[in-house]
Amino acid sequence: MTSEPEQQLGVGTPDAFQRLWTPHRMAYIQGENKPSGPGADDGCPFCSIPAKSDEDGLIVRRGEHVYAVLNLYPYNGGHLMTVPYRHVADYTELNAVETAELAELTKQAMTALRAASGAHGFNIGMNQGTVAGAGIAAHLHQHVVPRWGGDT
Repeated sequence: MTSEPEQQLGVGTPDAFQRLWTPHRMAYIQGENKPSGPGADDGCPFCSIPAKSDEDGLIVRRGEHVYAVLNLYPYNGGHLMTVPYRHVADYTELNAVETAELAELTKQAMTALRAASGAHGFNIGMNQGTVAGAGIAAHLHQHVVPRWGGDT
């Protein structure tokens, strides 16, 4: 059942999972927790998360150059992101060590999600730039979204 505020926000009525319906993402879509500008000091959540405890920051793995964090506004259960500590916007700005660790943490995330949830597949990717759909374009992050047969 949909709550009244969600209907007022234009989320719509649930359709028995005929489509992926994520009303909990409305706060994010409307700008909650988004930085005020492109700089690391403009409230970038990906720069502030590493200073938190793993539990408070939803961090599932810390590497030397990259960390893995559960998405605060997931498309579905287990949706996480691999994020470099360094504030860079574009994949081409990563150095070789960061690129390798991003790939390794992504592989580890897939392995862990398969073991924990029995995921059948994954959507993995990054939206580079606002025009490409990046919600936080100033700090590179790669989505790892577990999928199951019949979940769409």
